[in-house]
Amino acid sequence: MSAQITLKKLGNSEIKISPIGLGCMGLSEFYGESTPEEAGVNLILHALDQGINFFDTADMYGAGHNEKLLAKAFNGRREDAVIATKFGIVREKGEYARTISGKPEYVRKSCHDSLRRLGTDYIDLYYIHRVDTTTPIEDTIGEMSRLVEEGKIRAIGISEASAETLRRAHAVHPLSALQSEYSMLTRDPEEEILALTRELGISFVPYSPICRGLLSNWAPSKDNSDFRNQLPRFKGEAYAKNKSIAAALGEIAEKKNCTLAQLSLAWVCAQGDNIIPIPGTTKIKNLDSNIKATQVLLSSEDLAAIEKILTTNKVQGNRYTDEGMKGLNS
Repeated sequence: MSAQITLKKLGNSEIKISPIGLGCMGLSEFYGESTPEEAGVNLILHALDQGINFFDTADMYGAGHNEKLLAKAFNGRREDAVIATKFGIVREKGEYARTISGKPEYVRKSCHDSLRRLGTDYIDLYYIHRVDTTTPIEDTIGEMSRLVEEGKIRAIGISEASAETLRRAHAVHPLSALQSEYSMLTRDPEEEILALTRELGISFVPYSPICRGLLSNWAPSKDNSDFRNQLPRFKGEAYAKNKSIAAALGEIAEKKNCTLAQLSLAWVCAQGDNIIPIPGTTKIKNLDSNIKATQVLLSSEDLAAIEKILTTNKVQGNRYTDEGMKGLNS
């Protein structure tokens, strides 16, 4: 294990996880052509060898492909990895359109399907991917708590939930993690969620902490399989404005002798001890760079300079298309 990695406790559990994880979605879908399987396995194992033990997937990523990829990577090393997977977004194969389900029978079926694809008899952290507003959250969490009792899952998480839903869910069974989008350009969780997770002892797991590449040296492509081309923040004048914010932040990164992506991760981590971001990547060099972000320390002056840029420049465009906004903050 890397000497620089000190494990942290996952909220309301005895599970120990690395201070950043690996978001695995892009290895199967959404950000252009799928990564060749061997390269994906190599990336995952490289992360493990560098001390990253927290891996985030979901049943909908590549219609199950992503879970199967983790199963192949962890064959013989299952005990070394902390696997988080999710259920609740129901897609027609190959389509982005979705419905949301948190019905108890669907919870159980989804768990069994994920266990089979992952090639394991337990899931470390099992999330509701989006909240089903037609099913009481108490019913969904109640079924998940039974799966805990049966040893099929070790800890319960929830994604993109409102503060009210988080409290109701936590009252049924202690939650270990809340996952939501959070970065210098997506700060919605600061309104209520960050303080509430600290109050309840829940780990906060930010996805897209580099804002899907906006806070890095990434440049758009014309690849139709890259769903960023459809997102409002990445189109036209909105994208130009958002890149100008990123450029201003990049000047701070340059003074810190780090990349903008590293600055972005360091800023997210500086917002609370219970925060464990899960940046995704398909390249080992980017993975290594992300790990080094844990060594970037931001002074109060650095944080004040960043805050000045963020408060004087408004981010343009929604996070998702209308379809993708379903279930957010529910």
